[in-house]
Amino acid sequence: MDVLTTPDARLPIYQQLKDEFAARICRGIWNPREPVPSENKLAEVHGVAVGTVRKAIEGLVAEGLLERRQGKGTFVRRPDFGNALFRFFRLSDATGEALRPSSQILERRIEPADAATATALEIPTGTPLIRLFRARCVDGHPVLVEDVAIEARRFAPLAELPTDQFGDLLYPLYDEACGELVARASETIRFGAASSHIATALGLAEGTALAIIERIAFGPDGRPLEWRRSHGAACRFSYKIELR
Repeated sequence: MDVLTTPDARLPIYQQLKDEFAARICRGIWNPREPVPSENKLAEVHGVAVGTVRKAIEGLVAEGLLERRQGKGTFVRRPDFGNALFRFFRLSDATGEALRPSSQILERRIEPADAATATALEIPTGTPLIRLFRARCVDGHPVLVEDVAIEARRFAPLAELPTDQFGDLLYPLYDEACGELVARASETIRFGAASSHIATALGLAEGTALAIIERIAFGPDGRPLEWRRSHGAACRFSYKIELR
């Protein structure tokens, strides 16, 4: 088990181990599909007490990078963002039960990053991108249209994967096909008017008021992986917050 980082001797041993373990997550050496080595094994490899390893592991659990599964071990945590967007939109049947949308890739193309996308993804302008235009549908009717931008170099397998094999959720696909794990995301909500392209995809009139949710997804190392803009009719938009 090679050491991936140069430890800062000024830090406590558990913090040095925590940084080393985080580097393994960032590089995909530890992944969500199999448990990380046991605390006893890690203590033996690094020549430290089990309690020191446990403190490092607990720090990564607290930060959301690892999770403990009863009877199975400790795993790299794969966040579930599957329904996150739909907390902002009223999607329910006649009984009020929540509906889970299906997904359809409308268009995929390779193109250079413009200034806005380059800024969001922290890459040079002109960097090759994979752009995905995706509809999220309920009963065959589109309720959201997503414009997704990812760096072509990091997600090369998705340039050739048949679009009917993408599935409903992209983040598990990023991990399984490309080894890119989404650890967290930030969102911004704004409102605008539907362009001709978006209006056609949503079956709305051009200029219809939209709610637009911009999301940047980050890897375990804090680098942006994806910039996604989700467009839905403003009349469906709903926001609730409890203040105390």
